[in-house]
Amino acid sequence: MSLEQKVMAELKTAMLAKNEAALRGLRAIKAAIILAKTSEGAGGEVKEEEEIRLLQKLIKQRRDSLEIYRQQNRPDLAGKEEEEIGVIEKFLPRQLEGQELREVVRKIIEATGASSPADMGKVMGAATKQLAGQADGKSISAAVKELLSQQV
Repeated sequence: MSLEQKVMAELKTAMLAKNEAALRGLRAIKAAIILAKTSEGAGGEVKEEEEIRLLQKLIKQRRDSLEIYRQQNRPDLAGKEEEEIGVIEKFLPRQLEGQELREVVRKIIEATGASSPADMGKVMGAATKQLAGQADGKSISAAVKELLSQQV
């Protein structure tokens, strides 16, 4: 079942339940899928890797907004963003965090032969490719920096 089909099924359920938070999140996903499908060169289809990138982008946008709303002391708007993040995250694969993420990054560092912070670009390229959909770039970058700085 494609992401679009899953979203449509969830959308129907959310409409029947009158769940406003779920409706906002699902409509955002649906709109992003439609934009991706109709973009130049897409050919009317969205590949699974593109779907994951699309979902990650939606979450990143909401986290950025969430941060701004918190800085401006707007808990009402921040709450809406948090709800939408929760809805969108349900469609992503399980996210790696903490020690689990560092363990995968450590293996990538060994595989690439990186030995210092100067090799960060090489490690980030491999890590981003391998961990696509399982961790966001910010988390990957932090883990790579931490582990490479320990090797010096």
